[in-house]
Amino acid sequence: MLIYPAIDLKDGVCVRLMHGKFDQVTQYDEQPAARLSAFAAEGAEWIHIVDLDGAEAGEARQHALIGELAQALEIKIQSGGGVRSANDVAKLLEAGVSRVVVGSLAVTQPNDVAAWLKGFGPERITLALDVKIEDGVPVPALKGWTQSSGVTLWEALDRYPKGTAKHLLVTDVGRDGALTGPNLELLAEIRRRRPDVVLQASGGISSLDDLVAVKALGCNGAIVGRALYENRFTLPQAIAAATA
Repeated sequence: MLIYPAIDLKDGVCVRLMHGKFDQVTQYDEQPAARLSAFAAEGAEWIHIVDLDGAEAGEARQHALIGELAQALEIKIQSGGGVRSANDVAKLLEAGVSRVVVGSLAVTQPNDVAAWLKGFGPERITLALDVKIEDGVPVPALKGWTQSSGVTLWEALDRYPKGTAKHLLVTDVGRDGALTGPNLELLAEIRRRRPDVVLQASGGISSLDDLVAVKALGCNGAIVGRALYENRFTLPQAIAAATA
């Protein structure tokens, strides 16, 4: 299982949100370039970078900075936030990003995103579905997690039949940034329903035991953010747990 250390960008600096809320921000002193270098030095193969300003605004805001980070080191970057067009995807790929994360539009404009998957190739795009649990049912959230999509996660995934999408990242917004542990039941159900996708777990990972648990479910990757920033464990320890 791959570990994706997370760098969330807001106003050009590293932050973490609590439950995806833009008014509950923890800002960290490190500059993004320094944090990227540190993750690379500690053995990261991939980095997950999110333009939170773009996610909130619904348009690219920090893609220039993300491009600079992608050019800075020989490391693979998965990035999104504010991706709203094929041009946005192309610009990030041209800037050196290895895989572009597409969030809200994967739910609201599946035909467009299906065309991007076909045009750019499924290896170059990650579908990122951020869900809130409503009456026990996972429902994708939109516009920086501020709106409900009105469809279930399963309905959203059905729009991408086997063979069309490869990479899937699912975040339980209620656990994101809260260090309360991942939603193992949700991840297990996704793996059961969609064994064809390369699944990345996100939201709530707080311990090495959490990483062992999501790996045991068959997850192919895990996004780790606050737990690293707050020294719950080190990146080398996480990598060791994920590859044991």
